[in-house]
Amino acid sequence: MDYEVTKSDAEWKAELTPEQYEVLRGAATERAWTGELLDEGRSGIYTCGACNAELFKSGTKFDSGCGWPSFYESVRPEAVELLEDRSLGVVRTEVRCAACGSHLGHVFDDGFGTPTGDRYCMNSISLNFTPVD
Repeated sequence: MDYEVTKSDAEWKAELTPEQYEVLRGAATERAWTGELLDEGRSGIYTCGACNAELFKSGTKFDSGCGWPSFYESVRPEAVELLEDRSLGVVRTEVRCAACGSHLGHVFDDGFGTPTGDRYCMNSISLNFTPVD
């Protein structure tokens, strides 16, 4: 896929912390229950930690009990890219920022009690949060 935001590997490494780079560009996963945004409860917008594209609204965030920030839908369907991921020997759906291709987390169909039934399980380190009034 062609992305709106494209940078060399060296540029990403220069702009991101080593931890951000590992998750956003290397598809790693931060440890559960450690992310800064897990318990964020204010109204606002969650954006990509690499390019700042809008990804999720606070009103779609819910406590799934999984240890990572969870949302039941993206700000709009075209804001994220969904890709099949077989990296752990099981089929999962990877979620990437559609603007820059950065890894955000995975989406699962176990968001019970949500309007969509989906659980976008995102790494805190792959997101920025901007509060709104």
